[in-house]
Amino acid sequence: MIQEIASILVTAGQEAQFEDGVAQAKPLFLRAKGCHGVALHRSIENPQQYTLVVDWETVENHMVDFRESADFQEWRKLVGPHFAQSPQVHHETKVL
Repeated sequence: MIQEIASILVTAGQEAQFEDGVAQAKPLFLRAKGCHGVALHRSIENPQQYTLVVDWETVENHMVDFRESADFQEWRKLVGPHFAQSPQVHHETKVL
């Protein structure tokens, strides 16, 4: 099991629309091959800053199966207009 960690900066004043878009997109992730969960966290100090955490079986489930799907394109349509800049994405695995 790995986690996709995406740091997302949202345009000021569009936080509610972004959160709504993520809520609408959650089923797209949950039906993706290898996806076991998705969570969205919002920074207290910088309310325009979000962290999206998606649990995947493998990096390939994220980078190939999901990223090359029509559901990924739908995800970007729902949330992309609210990005202040491109998200920063990396993958992690629990070691302890």
